[in-house]
Order: sequence, then C-alpha cells, then structure tokens
Amino acid sequence: MRALLIGNSDGIGLATTRRLLYRGWDVVGISRSQSTVIDKKYHHYILDVTDNNYPEQVQKISDKEPLDLCIYFAGIGELLDPLDMGGEARIIDVNLSGMVKTASAVIPGMVRRKQGHFMGISSFADELLSSEAPSYHASKAGFSNYLGGLALAMKPTGVNITNVRFGFVDTKMAKGEIKPFMMNVDKAVDHLEACIRKKPIRYSAPRMAIPLIKFRKLMMNLVR
Repeated sequence: MRALLIGNSDGIGLATTRRLLYRGWDVVGISRSQSTVIDKKYHHYILDVTDNNYPEQVQKISDKEPLDLCIYFAGIGELLDPLDMGGEARIIDVNLSGMVKTASAVIPGMVRRKQGHFMGISSFADELLSSEAPSYHASKAGFSNYLGGLALAMKPTGVNITNVRFGFVDTKMAKGEIKPFMMNVDKAVDHLEACIRKKPIRYSAPRMAIPLIKFRKLMMNLVR
C-alpha cells in the first residue's frame, strides 16, 4: 500500500506518517521543510503547495507508482490584523487552493485504476463565521464544500473521498483563547485510521463537539 501525505513534517501529518509506516505502508511526504522521519519505506520531497511547479511535481510523484491513499494536511491560520492583511490570501491559497491542486493531480490516476482514496483535513470552522480569523474559516468552508461535491462526483468511479472535520487538536494550529474538547494528536490519528478503513464521505470528531457548534451557529444567526 502506498500513501502520499501533504504537509506532514509536524503535527497530525507527522504522527500519521509514523503510524502508517508502523502499519507497513510505503509513504511519500511533501512539506515545506525537511522531515525527521528516517525509514527505508519513506521518501520526502520539500515543496510548497503555493509553488508554481507544485501540481507538476505532485503529478510526477503520483505517476511513479500507483497511490492507494492521499491525505492533505497542509494548513495555516492566523488571527486577522486589520492593519496588515497581506497574509489573508496566502491562507486561502494553502488551505483551499493547495488541496484542489493536489486532488487534481492525483485523482485522475485513481479514476483510471478505479480505486484510491483522497482525504482532506478540514475543521468545524467550516460552519462558522469568524471575525477573528475570517480567511481560515472561509478556506475551510470552501474545503469541505468542495470535497463533499467531489465525493458525489466520484461515486461511480470507485474512488473514495473523505472530508475529515476536527475540532481543536493539540498542535501549533490550535489558536484562540477558548479551545473546548481539545484532542491530542494520537487520538486524531486514531480517527484517521478509522477513516482509512471505513472510507466515509464525511467524518467529524469529537462528536460531543457537534451540538456545541450547531448551538453557536444558531446563536450567530440570531444575532445577525
């Protein structure tokens, strides 16, 4: 089994890399920085998902050997600074456009083989407006919407699409003063392994956070 992991040099991506290698997978990783993983079944490429040649490089990697799995972990997020909004567009580019470019590079090969699994790591932020981090929330809304539609389109092809929505996970991406139902990285990888086995279209964890998100969304609508 061969997996391609995008944005896997730290956090959930790094932990998933180690877990898949432990399970016997061949793993290829792509990130902006060097990986700490040293294993004969692991190959790493230093690429930025916003580079002009990124789609071409991913295409070459996926064409070398068939991919059974691709997971897009790459993501950034910063709180909005109204006096300096220069980074807002990059958040959209990394979180959303990079995922679409990755899917566009690897999924056609999966379709031709009539098998494969593409997963993207989204967030409960996809349901909420945010004055603190509007670009991050907008990127995740587009991310989840795109993967949901792509899953419907891929149904006849034998290719599975999974949109994984996490709440707060204990990584550098967890920002904000309030972080309810914080999940550790190993637990997040447990959920990802369940998704690899069961291949759901949409997976949300922790489930206990779902009512809280729905309540917050309702209150925001009432305020508006």
